[in-house]
Amino acid sequence: MTKWTKTYIESLNPKEKRYTEQQDNLIIRIQPTGSKSWFAYMGRGRPRYLGKFPDLSLHEARELLKKAKNSGIPLQGLGRNETKSDKEPFFRVAVLGSGNIGTDLLVKIQRSKYLQCVAFIGRSINSQGMNKAISLGINCSDKSISYIEEHSDEIDLVFDATSAKDHQAHAPILLKHGIRTIDLTPAKVGKMSVPAVNLEECLDEMNINMVTCGGQASIPIANAIGKTQRNIEYMEVVSSIASKSAGPATRMNLDEYISTTEEGLKNFSGAKKTKAILNLNPAIPCINMQTTIFAKTKEADISALNDVIFPLVKKIKKYVPGYELLVEPLFENGRIVTMVKVEGLGDYLPEYAGNLDIINCAAIAMAEEYAKLNL
Repeated sequence: MTKWTKTYIESLNPKEKRYTEQQDNLIIRIQPTGSKSWFAYMGRGRPRYLGKFPDLSLHEARELLKKAKNSGIPLQGLGRNETKSDKEPFFRVAVLGSGNIGTDLLVKIQRSKYLQCVAFIGRSINSQGMNKAISLGINCSDKSISYIEEHSDEIDLVFDATSAKDHQAHAPILLKHGIRTIDLTPAKVGKMSVPAVNLEECLDEMNINMVTCGGQASIPIANAIGKTQRNIEYMEVVSSIASKSAGPATRMNLDEYISTTEEGLKNFSGAKKTKAILNLNPAIPCINMQTTIFAKTKEADISALNDVIFPLVKKIKKYVPGYELLVEPLFENGRIVTMVKVEGLGDYLPEYAGNLDIINCAAIAMAEEYAKLNL
């Protein structure tokens, strides 16, 4: 292990993405801009911001830690919190939920020109997600929603990546503190949001719901069918995903997934009846997410539908690069059929986990629009 010296810290060059190095309880974070900041981690709770290098030298950072260990002074009494005024203005966001979705969100936030993650929050500091966040130099907490209540004035927006049941409890707390919320669970508390369809309608909302992964993949197409076709009697959406991409939260929320997706389809398409089906495919190698949309109707104007769908797919690809129209719309046996595929970006999750990637990309797209309005 390289011994830390002033010369060594000065030699740490910026990379394309933010990164950290750690020795004992001291962390140095290097931004792509070259800015360097000190953090301390004492084995529990969140890493604490101490100051910027070289304003706070290596020796001074070590002395602060030594003082905390020897005297019992809490790290909150050392240094100072990093705020928006310390750097370029960013929209301050927190991720609530340290599972796969929350951790992938965190990685995506690091690329954003508008968002800064000021807290990554879960229930176990030893989880894989927490370890990833700590390696990125992100402030972490295992106090769940209590952390947000204690630090509400430091947060502009919360991504809730917990569960439908948990979000129903979180929503009134977040609203009470005036914090905008993007809900990635199928809780249906706030207005349903699909950026390619109703982004502008959601900008005044304090709580928006990202529907489901199947909803984000199918609702834009369903909306296009509803706009261009008459008398859609029935609409069915079948999503097939790799079984390995369906974590505990996904499996626990299957009933909510189905009901929320069906409600979203009905609201955005105008279809009289809707049905959502989710297939977990155990095949190896793992499959990419594929979603087939069926719409029952006596007649169809495929030309009019194509005029809407092709530009729509390009619009979606701007925030979900792996979104692809796999089967162009066709009309047979009294039904319109089309299919899309979603390949993930491979940020934290495998590329086959497009079902998780699409809902995260949509959430980031909405958060950046909020940021543009408020910065």
